[in-house]
Amino acid sequence: MKIIITLSLIISNLLSAQITVPDDYKKIPNILDTTEYLYPFIIPSKEYDYWRVLTNDPDPDKAIIYESQAPLYMTINEPAPEKGFLQKCMGNNCFSYILACKKDRTVYFSNEQQLRDFVGTVDNLPEALLIATTYGYSIDTQNHFTGSYKIDDHYISLYALQAKGCPVIKESFLIKINRKSGKLAAKSNGIYSKSENCNTL
Repeated sequence: MKIIITLSLIISNLLSAQITVPDDYKKIPNILDTTEYLYPFIIPSKEYDYWRVLTNDPDPDKAIIYESQAPLYMTINEPAPEKGFLQKCMGNNCFSYILACKKDRTVYFSNEQQLRDFVGTVDNLPEALLIATTYGYSIDTQNHFTGSYKIDDHYISLYALQAKGCPVIKESFLIKINRKSGKLAAKSNGIYSKSENCNTL
């Protein structure tokens, strides 16, 4: 058993050593590996009087993740939708959604495609990371090949990862997000990590 574990660790180290990242890619700041910290950087695709990101927590004070500057006269007491984006579990505090107000009309954004529509053009790195998250990618800033980025006039490129399965298999990807359309293209750099066991799915 120890031999198998040792061999898998050696193979993982060899695979990760083979993934090279060009010198013009910068490290993604550690703080941006938390999704909740990305929402304040959203520049919505349309003009809204007010918008906020919430979870389906039954406590209205705990439910708010982020809210834009609201006009003094405006109060919104809308019920949470039945489902939202980035679903983590079943029950309370398991997904997020956006509630926006435009010309006294309330609008919900409650799935991954609607979140991408709300973002629209990709203006900055946090928006790009949020778009990548809606497609199942995440970042690990401890590794250059899972936590680096480059921005040019047309694309934001990211080195990110996908983790799946049980035991967990981690795979590095190079992602290119079109800044105008928000469309994402990804290319695998290969599997770089396989865990020894998996206690939870």
